[in-house]
Amino acid sequence: MEPQITNPILPGFNPDPSIIRVGEDYYLATSTFEWFPGVQIYHSTDLQNWEPVARPLNRLSQLDMKGCDISAGVFAPCLSYCDGVFYLMYTNVRSHWYNFMDCHNYLVTATDIRGEWSEPVYIHSAGFDPSLFHDDDGRKWVVSVMRQHRGMAMGGICLQEYDPIGQQMKGPMEIIFQGSLGFGGGEGAHLYHLNGWYYLITAEGGTEFGHAVTMSRSRTIAGPYEMHPQTPLLTSRDSLSLPIQRAGHADLVCTPQNEWYMVFLGSRPLPPNRRSVLGRESYINKMEWHEDGWLYPVAGGHHPTLLTPAPKGCAPDPRKNRSKHYAFAPGELDMDFLSLRIPLDETMLSLDARPGYLRLIGKDSPNSRFEQSLVARRQQAFSYTATTCLEFEPQSVKQFAGLMAIYDSDDFYYLNVTQNEQGEKAVDVMVMEHAALSFPCQSIPIPRDAPCWLQARVRGTSLQFYYSLDGQTYRAIGPALDQTKLSDEYSQQGAYTGAMVGLACSDMLTRSACADFAFFDYQELDD
Repeated sequence: MEPQITNPILPGFNPDPSIIRVGEDYYLATSTFEWFPGVQIYHSTDLQNWEPVARPLNRLSQLDMKGCDISAGVFAPCLSYCDGVFYLMYTNVRSHWYNFMDCHNYLVTATDIRGEWSEPVYIHSAGFDPSLFHDDDGRKWVVSVMRQHRGMAMGGICLQEYDPIGQQMKGPMEIIFQGSLGFGGGEGAHLYHLNGWYYLITAEGGTEFGHAVTMSRSRTIAGPYEMHPQTPLLTSRDSLSLPIQRAGHADLVCTPQNEWYMVFLGSRPLPPNRRSVLGRESYINKMEWHEDGWLYPVAGGHHPTLLTPAPKGCAPDPRKNRSKHYAFAPGELDMDFLSLRIPLDETMLSLDARPGYLRLIGKDSPNSRFEQSLVARRQQAFSYTATTCLEFEPQSVKQFAGLMAIYDSDDFYYLNVTQNEQGEKAVDVMVMEHAALSFPCQSIPIPRDAPCWLQARVRGTSLQFYYSLDGQTYRAIGPALDQTKLSDEYSQQGAYTGAMVGLACSDMLTRSACADFAFFDYQELDD
């Protein structure tokens, strides 16, 4: 049997893949929304195994999301390469869940993908999902969504030329595609110029269970565009039994052997409520050109597949288990960790104040959209165990720190050390569900001036918290919680991220309480 690539290629919260090849190397960028640094770039040589190599938007001058809405921030980046320069186009969405939508588009560049990336060039605010296309004649074009507050919100895919010398847009902005599936003008568009045709790949049907990839073509860049005879080109919308759902938002790459692949987002919802705890992940399927000049999945039909043929001469290693033990040393935090909306400066996080520990200095509440002392990594398997050891001496019920399983600021589970109403140091469980706070169990008093070990055991649809006073014997605290509520489908607004797990500290009294974490351990179980 020929070697196969196993999907997903990037499990967990990794939506909106944008892919390029430079020589023998493949690079893929995914969205990060309100998590900072913005955009995650991965590297691979076999299209199966990917490692993070860059988080390009790592300065406030490039990306300031303070105050932005839930599931706003960085939408659908576009990664491209031309004449020795890497280009990254992205949107910073500020307001989202309204008729009005503030979405500002920018471009940064680098000669080394690992950085440092340039200061941003402002493109426009017409809509989100901007994509930069480098044509054969040297001209550069931007396609993006036209977002409207009157009429149909998704007003079509617009096209405008970009002047790289003047670093500004020029010429008229034209609508070149109005959509084909009756859901508006589509999104996530990418242009390609091949064999005398301009091909336009578009995401249609929304990013929920009606999501789809469509393809159209034209002899001229501004259209008109004719639709692929198999529309949609790739989708799960007509079969709820498929293991990959919500397939859409695609990009294309060609191997050195002239083989074509499509990367796209999808999800694996868990029964019984069909909730995608791992969020929207990145997948890949092999494609082929037919005599009619159109691209088709090699598997036939239009459904995504869990296995797809690997490139010729390539035998990819099996997909890796992503378990990891994080020891904290002076310097920089591991690239896996993200914060909410802004970078955490020395007033919020330190790896130097107490060598061997991660110190978080408490700031705002877990509901804040401004200054949260929180770092978290993606959940990338349906079952895992996360453990930490915390030293924290709260002096008020308004001070708490610990281990958080989080979807967003409206939906999370929080095992924390705090002070209870009797003035005792205690372990507590906090639940935030659709922005409503509850405490599902009584807090448990623990000794002062002693460490406490905290643990979350996630097994598919269930999360159970544990604590320990010696790091050996763990006791359950609170009821088993529904892990599937940390998902797009359960979110009150229908959001776009994925479950995360990490460390947090809040001090709503003095904004100065210090929580010292000795380690963070994330161990995946086989799905």
